[in-house]
Amino acid sequence: MKIQSLIYAVLIGFTLQGLAAENSQAANHLKSRIIEPTDLLQWGVGMLVVLAMFFACVWTMRKLTALTPGPAAKMRVLGGVSVGIRERIVLVEIGKKQLVVGVAPGRIETLLVLEGDDCLSQQQSRDPDGGGAFAQKLMQAMKGVGRSDA
Repeated sequence: MKIQSLIYAVLIGFTLQGLAAENSQAANHLKSRIIEPTDLLQWGVGMLVVLAMFFACVWTMRKLTALTPGPAAKMRVLGGVSVGIRERIVLVEIGKKQLVVGVAPGRIETLLVLEGDDCLSQQQSRDPDGGGAFAQKLMQAMKGVGRSDA
């Protein structure tokens, strides 16, 4: 058993001595090497290739997500009215329904669902000056809701 442990110790000693010699030769080789302009050129080209691949992936992802129609494709914000510093009332069209939604920091609440005759017409919702029509329609809806509750 003592002979076996002695053999292991000798082998480990030779292995460590060989590794130390190899490391010192590699260190001397690296110390004597100077960074040349071709090295800088190679690093720069490599960086440009990596950045080009990154931007190509980003561009591809944007194009692919734009082509896939999702549920958000049927949702549009038609207008909005600010009712406070950080609070808004927004008219959102989802399919054939229109929702009046109250938006505040950390909270979104459905105030009213407009269907059928209560909905704004498509022409009014696409009109850039439709903000006044939205405000008028909102006031009418709020008065109508108040009457039905009383």
